[in-house]
Amino acid sequence: MVLNKDWTPGFGELVTWFAMDKCGAIAVMVNNCFGSLPTVLLNIPGIDEELDALNEFMWEESERFTEYPENKKGQTILDSYSAYSYRHTLSRQEVESWVSERSSFDSRLTEYSIPSIKGFYIYHGVEGSLPGEDFPKGYDGPTVMGDYFRYLMPSVFARIEDIPVELRGFVAVSDSLEFSETPLIRSESVDGLFSKTYGG
Repeated sequence: MVLNKDWTPGFGELVTWFAMDKCGAIAVMVNNCFGSLPTVLLNIPGIDEELDALNEFMWEESERFTEYPENKKGQTILDSYSAYSYRHTLSRQEVESWVSERSSFDSRLTEYSIPSIKGFYIYHGVEGSLPGEDFPKGYDGPTVMGDYFRYLMPSVFARIEDIPVELRGFVAVSDSLEFSETPLIRSESVDGLFSKTYGG
């Protein structure tokens, strides 16, 4: 997979990108193969390597950047969740317990603990092998494959200063969204909402 201006989402092409809202909060955007990426990112030469670098930094696996922000010591809060991914569960309470048991700030770094340790929101793209197979439980409204739903929320928020200066220019920025008030981002609206990068 090569990310460039001609790239389009499709099966098997999972991409994680990073975004900042108008208040400076940071979100991890997991496209789950079908979510769009902002054109402003796709127009950056070598953006796939830079997004890899951002991911490696987030997971504390970077060889370039070995100093990481202090643990936020917050909590991970479940918002909506994938009906498909959690199809084995019987209730929201069961999913909340599952997340709670795996998201303590003093536990190892996993997707569940990214919000509590790093302070990032996590949005997931609606996935599935066919339309309607997946949808975000907890969101009241229609969705299509590729829409980004707010999955996990932090109680203590990260800021752009938590990302190395060299990588900040690869964070897509919205002047209108506030993640704390945005449970869903339509895939078709990604370009209009994220029309610039940090510092751009």
